[in-house]
This record gives sequence, structure tokens and C-alpha cells, in this order.
Amino acid sequence: MDYVIGIDVGTGSTKALGIDSKGNVHSSAHASYTTYQPQPDRSEQDPEAIWAAVVQCIRRITKDLNSSPKAISFSTAMHSLIGIGAGDKPITPMITWADNRASSIAEALYTTPKGKEFYRDNGTPIHAMTPLCKIKWFQENEPELFGRITRFVSIKEYIWYKVFGIWEVDFSIASATGLMDILKLSWNKEALNWCGITTEQLSDIRPADFSRQTSSSRVHDDFGTDANTQYYLGGSDGCMANIGSFAITHGKAALTIGTSGAVRVASPKPIINDKAMTFNYRLDDNTFICGGPTNNGGGVLRWYAEKMLGKDLSSSADYHDILDDVVSISPGSDGLIFLPYIFGERAPLWNSEACGTFFGIRSTHTQPHFTRAVIEGISMALHGIAELMENNGLAIDEVHVSGGFVHSPEWLQVLADVFGKKICLVHTSDASALGAAYLALKSSGYIGDYTELKSKGGRDILPNSSNHEAYKAHQLKFNQLLESLLPFMN
Repeated sequence: MDYVIGIDVGTGSTKALGIDSKGNVHSSAHASYTTYQPQPDRSEQDPEAIWAAVVQCIRRITKDLNSSPKAISFSTAMHSLIGIGAGDKPITPMITWADNRASSIAEALYTTPKGKEFYRDNGTPIHAMTPLCKIKWFQENEPELFGRITRFVSIKEYIWYKVFGIWEVDFSIASATGLMDILKLSWNKEALNWCGITTEQLSDIRPADFSRQTSSSRVHDDFGTDANTQYYLGGSDGCMANIGSFAITHGKAALTIGTSGAVRVASPKPIINDKAMTFNYRLDDNTFICGGPTNNGGGVLRWYAEKMLGKDLSSSADYHDILDDVVSISPGSDGLIFLPYIFGERAPLWNSEACGTFFGIRSTHTQPHFTRAVIEGISMALHGIAELMENNGLAIDEVHVSGGFVHSPEWLQVLADVFGKKICLVHTSDASALGAAYLALKSSGYIGDYTELKSKGGRDILPNSSNHEAYKAHQLKFNQLLESLLPFMN
């Protein structure tokens, strides 16, 4: 059987899928790793542990399918940063997107004309998550270490280097650094000068369908592959999720809720919004993936379940256990509003100090009211991001969803009612890993267009019109409450 592997290197784990030329999944693999927080605001991982997870996942699939894949394509989380030193070895941990050590640098740059210029040219919001601000932090706070770093790379580049011994990066990962001019498709020298580095310290920029082969016996032994396997550079998890969700054409948005969340829409041009700083990541020569990320997705429900209910969320059954009762509560949770910003917030607030709030608590409210308010709050925050995109001229007719929450019909219906749009569950597999695999199929010539793979087994969730009307009033109160409380979130 001809098959390809799509592999998604996420923040908490690596996931891989082996799929055939029709898009059918024949094998899957998963491997987790630890995130370390040695100090407040720090979020670090061991790049070697991540490499080991990649090897484990690919090896498990090739062993399961008892053959070498025709191609392997990569998806990775954005905004990671590793400092490389002598001998092309890491001399820092991998710093994740959630690391907040550069928050003061980002806040100072955010309000300046230079910050706005960087955003307009590079398409990436000014925030502590970006390599732009993280590199500046090293320059200002670790000058001795900064002087020993010969190259700054993402986890994507590090994995690619481990396979080929060459430093290369795809459009979408490069455009998420805050260091690349998204129109010129080259490193932005003004941004590099600001954080004290040169183009020689960065990788060569390549398109997503750029490929290589390797004759390395070490790689073949590690992966269970042979010299005929084609490796595609792929893209970021967000861009690959749009491909995997079939949300790369007009009117279709991709919504992902994992630990965090995002709303993303494909566009032929970047959508610049100086106030909300929506992102614009370059997928290919003709496509930008525009949208906004939230810190507060499924991680908020996990926090609520563990800290407030004393329950675990490790399986779909666990989600059903705490969400089944919310159907008995009317939309709007009888006036109970939850602002879900317990992990700070990115779009549209860009406020690391934002916090969560339950408002309107009355003696009649029960535990299911609070549970429903939590998923309503997350959904309304995501709807606010979608509204930003629509107000900037991007049509959204339907929303294609992915992430762990898709196993909850209750949450899917709340989402449809809040958005007032059709919610499309195209599949339940990892959309980013699928997107990477789909890219490999298209680049290898197995398909001419991604829509050829669209499953007939998807499901549409339609909004309830009366519930949507109730949520419009509830969203207005949500927005007014947020605006009133923002001055106190510092």
C-alpha cells in the first residue's frame, strides 16, 4: 500500500498519522513530553525529547504498516525558539510559545511606531510569544549566552537539521517569528537589527512543498524508512490545520480548540488590524492564513474540571461526564457570565495580565450553570475573534472545527448557537497532522486538489435560531463586562 505520514509536533505531544492516497487513516501514533517551568513566566522543553518523540511516532507507523512511506511531511507548533551554539548543538532549552519572559519587551514595543511597522511588514502580533521579542530578551538579559549563540531556530528547523544536516525553514513558521517580511518572503533586516542578529543566524526560507531525500542509514534505522521516502518541509500547525479541515477557500474558517485555540481564515492578502493585531501567516505564494489566537481554549475547561470539580479530563468519556448536564441549562446560563481569560490573553486583548471572572452569580445557580458558563465564555471569546475577521472583510459562512472538544456534542451545539453559523465536523483526527499528510499527497502528485480527500462521513451542526438570538444579547453583555473590567486587569 502506498501511504504517507503526516506528523504534528505540538506543545504537549507529537502525533502522527499514516494515510493512504484516498485520505484514509491506517495507523496513528502519539508520544508526550514534559514542559518545564523553572521560574514564573518560563515555559521550556528539551529539544532532544521532542526529537525522540518524532522518531518514536514515525517508527511506530512504519512498523505497524510494515513498509516505508512514500513521503513524510511535518507540522509544528509556532513561535518556538532554540539557541544553537558551537558544533550546531543546542545551548538553550526550546522556549515554547507560552513562555512569557519577554512580556515587558513586547509591551514596550507594542505601542511604538516601530512596533506597528514591524507588525504591518511581518504580519505577526507584537507579543512575548514571538522569537522577535524572545531574542531581544536574550540580548538584554543574557549577553554572555547571547554572544555564544550562532543561530536561532524553531523546533521545525531542529528536526529538519537532525534528518538532513541543513538549516531550512518553511514560509509559515518563518512568518510566525516576527522576523520575516511576509510580502517579500525574506528576513526583515530592520527587525533583525532591532534584536541584534543577522541573516546568517537564521535558516534559509523555503516553501511548504520543498522536499529532500536522505541516504542516511542512521535516519532509515531510526524511522524505518528507505532512500525513496520524500520529506516535505510542511508548515505550522495552524496553517496545516486549515488544510486538514478543508478551510482554505472563500467563506470557510477553521476553528481549533486544543489547550489554547484559534480562528483562522485563508486570504489572498494579509488583513492588518493595528489595534487587535490579528495574525497573517504565509502558507504559500498565493495564500495567507489570517486570524487570532486565544490562550484560553480547552485548558480552561481542564482547569475548571480539575480545580473546581476535582475531575480528570483524559478521555472523551470524561468530557461527557461533566458536560452532559449543560443541556438542561438555558442559553446564557440564566445570566451567569464567565470571562475565560485565566491564562492571560492574546487576540484581541494582547494582555498577559488579563484574568478570568464569573459575574452575575445568584443563589439559583447550580454546578451545571457554571459548567455551561465556562464553555459559553470560551465560545464567545472565539466568536469575538471571528467577528474581527469579518469586520476586516473576510467572509465566514461556515466554521470547520478540530481539537479535543469535537467529541462533545453539547459544546459543538453551543458553538453553533453562539456563532449563528453552520459548524462542520469534517473528521475527528488531528487536523494539523492530517493537513501535513494532505500536503504530502498533493505535492507527491497523488491528488490534484485537497477537496478530493474530503470525507463523506463528516457532520454538520446547525445553529438554533432562538438560541442564537439569546446569545447575541448575552455576547453584548459579555463584551460590555470585559470592557468595564479591562482597566483592572493589570
